[in-house]
Amino acid sequence: MPLKCGIVGLTNVGKTTLFNCMSSTKAQATKFAYSATKSNLGVVIVPDPRLFKIDHFIKSAKIVPTTVEIVDIPGLAKGASQGEGIGNKFLADIRNTDAIIHVLRCFDDDSLPHVEGSINPVRDRELVDLELQIADLDSVERRLQKVEKQAKVGGDKEAKKTVEILTVYKNHLENFQSARTVPLSEEDQKFVQDLFLLTSKPVMYVCNVDEGSAVNGNQYVDRFKASMEGEHAEILVIAGAMEADISELESIDDRLDFLKEMGLEEPGVDKLIRAAYKLLNLRTFFTAGPKEVRAWTIREGASAPQAAGVIHSDLERGFIRAEVMKYNDFIHLGSEHACKEAGKLSIEGKNYIVHDGDILHIRFNV
Repeated sequence: MPLKCGIVGLTNVGKTTLFNCMSSTKAQATKFAYSATKSNLGVVIVPDPRLFKIDHFIKSAKIVPTTVEIVDIPGLAKGASQGEGIGNKFLADIRNTDAIIHVLRCFDDDSLPHVEGSINPVRDRELVDLELQIADLDSVERRLQKVEKQAKVGGDKEAKKTVEILTVYKNHLENFQSARTVPLSEEDQKFVQDLFLLTSKPVMYVCNVDEGSAVNGNQYVDRFKASMEGEHAEILVIAGAMEADISELESIDDRLDFLKEMGLEEPGVDKLIRAAYKLLNLRTFFTAGPKEVRAWTIREGASAPQAAGVIHSDLERGFIRAEVMKYNDFIHLGSEHACKEAGKLSIEGKNYIVHDGDILHIRFNV
């Protein structure tokens, strides 16, 4: 199953607008609160300039980027954890994602009333976090009741350990802290891995601003960033409405002119997609030849045979070795032959860990 990011937030903060800019799947965006009844799944192309730089030397027949899945989850509301606004369904959709993009409204618009009556991204973040924390607390408490019985009746050591771990999570969540910050080792966290806790998922924040704040942000962004000091979370500033205008331009030159006029080097959604890709702990390797230059997705820490299996299961099954060039070496030297001559093409076996940007040629025999 492919990894995917879920876009969450209160209603009318710009989630669907950003989703439509990122994805070829277009969802309906409205000004009516709670009008959406289902989540939208889109496949998003991951922008990677390295593909075109490799192709500059290869001159292949086509360029194939890699992709990532994004889910646009309708706006949450107070009481979502108790089912308000068909909240239970939306929470289940979040549970099925691997990371969270939390969109926060940081713009004024009298024609688009805020569901809470005022613009305050700090409060909005706390509202959404609270609903997710309540849902997680319910999951932890139900599991705790079950495991406590097992620990008492059978004297099961693993059950007793699980009770200890669950109690730490329970206390942490009751103190309005998210599961991702629980003070436990990765080994201990595995005891609750099958609960798929909502607040254990990695998260990044997107401050959705007006066009005039696209470069330097505004007072709402400044307040939100100040509230997040010490949390080490990634925060992006994107003008959703402007990104929608850019995405409507068919000509690349028109898009570049628009961006230059706004003082931007690239569309904000390109940064968002790459950040989502990284948030999912994904990395890219390349294959290059006369037929195509292609980007492939792997999890960080994947071995050469696992990377080969992404291309085709036969390549993993019959893996012999991988011929590896580093992206920077290839761009600097300009060809595979030059890399060989300079000793920059290495022969790697089954234990080789593939790095982001590696250019691979898999040797196999089935």
